[in-house]
Amino acid sequence: MEPQLDFRNTNALWGSVLVETLVRCGLRHVVISPGSRSTPLTTAFARHSAVESIPVLDERSAAFLALGLAKQTRLPVALVCTSGTAGANYFPAVIEAFESGVPLLLFTADRPPETRDCASGQTIDQHRLYGNFPVWQHEFAVPEASVAMLRYLRQTMRHAWDQASAGGPVHLNCPFRDPLPPLPDGTATGLAAANIEPDFFDSPEPGATRPAAWEVPQAWLDEPKGIIVAGPSVPREAAVFAQKVAELSKALGWPLLADALSPVRHHECGASPVCGFEAIVRSKELAQTLAPRGVVSIGGWPVSKNLREWIGELDAHVWIVSPSARNLDAMHTRATHIAASIEDVMMPDRVGGIEWPARWHAAEAVVQRHFDAAFSAVHDLFEPKISREMPSMLAPGTPVFVASSMPVRDVEYFWPARDKRHRMFFNRGANGIDGTLSTALGIAHGGEPTVLLTGDLALLHDSNGLLHAPHFRGSLTVVLINNRGGGIFEHLPIAQFEPPFEKFWATPQAVDFALLAEAHGAAHVYVKDWNHLRELVGSPVPGIRILEIATDRKRDAAFRRQLLHSAAGQAERASVG
Repeated sequence: MEPQLDFRNTNALWGSVLVETLVRCGLRHVVISPGSRSTPLTTAFARHSAVESIPVLDERSAAFLALGLAKQTRLPVALVCTSGTAGANYFPAVIEAFESGVPLLLFTADRPPETRDCASGQTIDQHRLYGNFPVWQHEFAVPEASVAMLRYLRQTMRHAWDQASAGGPVHLNCPFRDPLPPLPDGTATGLAAANIEPDFFDSPEPGATRPAAWEVPQAWLDEPKGIIVAGPSVPREAAVFAQKVAELSKALGWPLLADALSPVRHHECGASPVCGFEAIVRSKELAQTLAPRGVVSIGGWPVSKNLREWIGELDAHVWIVSPSARNLDAMHTRATHIAASIEDVMMPDRVGGIEWPARWHAAEAVVQRHFDAAFSAVHDLFEPKISREMPSMLAPGTPVFVASSMPVRDVEYFWPARDKRHRMFFNRGANGIDGTLSTALGIAHGGEPTVLLTGDLALLHDSNGLLHAPHFRGSLTVVLINNRGGGIFEHLPIAQFEPPFEKFWATPQAVDFALLAEAHGAAHVYVKDWNHLRELVGSPVPGIRILEIATDRKRDAAFRRQLLHSAAGQAERASVG
């Protein structure tokens, strides 16, 4: 492949070498926000035929769009912004990328050293702008047109790519002197005449790597009463991941508790996952009767606070299976970290007992029957039933982005196990609502028709994501649960105190989402009933479409509490009987 280099001036050459190196590494997408100081980078990315350059006005939205693209493609995605406060708007996405292990390359343009700390316009201290959240960070030298410095640039970019690919954000601060546009000035023509060596961009072939196979610990084989908790995870091969977890469950004779954000709940893998654990552990009787002596955590910890608190109170040995080197023991248990992937485990040739998991499955069956009966008796549009019905509405394999706060909890509580191979995406690194719409757009951009399940406040918090509509390639259906406020706060103890609850926690809003969508060129539909929702969700259309479901925040919060309480009671009575 002939390199696409620009010799019009030093900055142009520097930018083109930087981009060419990234293209050889595998870069395919860059999200660019407008600005002056970033001109050499923007020009270089925009002119390269192998990179899709996506313009986004708002840097915070841009960063989350890149985050979604990286989640979809599993490759680093680049971001480019100008100097000053522009880069500060990347910070929420940088935090999420670090906590979630998502690969991002952040290029913040900067003034050269001589213009810093002297009241020069649009200049702030950008050194270590994101603190300790980048997995690697570097400030480039001011560009020079010499082979030695271009080799430095090439090597630094390869290292940055490798660091990001391992999982996380990389920050590269890029000072530029004038001229910023590619005005010919003769400073790089000497290199053009001498020709950069033909193999300048050739990379050494990566060494062959083999997965580090590991054996099931003997302590697991010796313990008849354990549980496996499959938490939020987005593995490369979801079906393989689910199959491995299911095989481990059968080999040990341990019940498999599957979070709705784990592939285990969405793939037929030969195991019957326990999905109603939120209701089960709400029963003090069941929580004591079904208490395990060993817990294996695979993926992140589930959303359920009750489950996490229950595990934290157990005097059980916890094994955390994750290739990450980070401390993942949120409950401060007697935990052992197995730094490996579950796909690489060597499965023991055995089948565990059936009595212990049967007790869990009996409770699970009662909870699910209770949910089915309760949902079938209610015909109004209300929040928990949306998550219950959604799997049957979606085509197999549909990517689904679930917003934080109440939607992700309803999905965990009520989304049933189905062999629909739905691909669940989420921002559960920092668990915030930042960038909800933009992340979903990144997941959908250039990919399969995608669904975003979100509340009204999460959508409004990132409404600037709608500015991406003219450049969006794909289909995103936004299932908007509009309860005119923060529904999750209805479940906090502070909800009993009015005032000040409604004004400062629920934060009610009265936005006309139809007008908001129209202003940005997005489609909008008011959902009339369940059949209408089913028809709309099952028929994706190009572009962004908002399906607004009006719900009653206080009514639905009361129903949710009562439903989980009654399901726990039903399961408890069945176990005693």
